[in-house]
Amino acid sequence: MAVTSTLTAWILLIFGLYSIGAAIGELRRPGTWARMMWEVEQSNALQFLIGFMVLVVGAVIYLVNPYNPSDWQSILVTVLGGFMMIEGFAFLAFPDWMVRLARSMMSASGAIWAWLALAIGVGLIFMAYVRLLAN
Repeated sequence: MAVTSTLTAWILLIFGLYSIGAAIGELRRPGTWARMMWEVEQSNALQFLIGFMVLVVGAVIYLVNPYNPSDWQSILVTVLGGFMMIEGFAFLAFPDWMVRLARSMMSASGAIWAWLALAIGVGLIFMAYVRLLAN
């Protein structure tokens, strides 16, 4: 169970696990992300659910993370939660634009994005691990 002093680290750890899991999925089966984007583009219901879920998860992260202006990791998690809320709102209000943006990013090169997501995930888990050891 997370306590206030370690909540930021746990959020970073979960973001890292998510990022690594998504990256491994795309690297194991190239084209998975492009297929998902095609499916999202075809379904108004998926667009709405994505917007709703990203908005809610971002709001929860933003609200529960103990913000500390002298702690850069706390600031990072708070900013991530805030950006997720904006992204979720944008997906609800402008799904066609958001899908087009995501599709253009994914079509550039899934492998490059997957390797980047893997590196970010490893970095986030490392930051979380160091922080949890310090507490």
